[in-house]
Amino acid sequence: MAAYVISEVEVLDETQGRRYRDLAAASIARHGGRYLARGAAPVVAEGDWPANCRLVIVEFPTMKRLQAWYESADYAEALAVRQAALDRRLLFVDGAHTAPGLGWPDTGEGQPTQPANNSPAKSSPVSR
Repeated sequence: MAAYVISEVEVLDETQGRRYRDLAAASIARHGGRYLARGAAPVVAEGDWPANCRLVIVEFPTMKRLQAWYESADYAEALAVRQAALDRRLLFVDGAHTAPGLGWPDTGEGQPTQPANNSPAKSSPVSR
């Protein structure tokens, strides 16, 4: 099952940022990863997003492969460059992970359901 690296990135040094990008991209490819978004400026529908930050999303075949990439000697050089190149928030996400208790009932399949509405429908004006 797929796993994802999601990163909020702020480039601190353009030259070192390019070096990091090249080293990271090569190691990601060697470990079976692929970019889904790379350096994207997201459209913010809700909440705040720093104007100078970009988004990177990488897909790996499994969480095990993702973690092996991150801990590899192959990626270690890129990590060393990253310290001077960029500031980031880095998340690892299991692609099929759903957890109960996030404000909706668990259906047994990990998908949210709509609560039953046993009360009569109320009419209310809708503005558009």
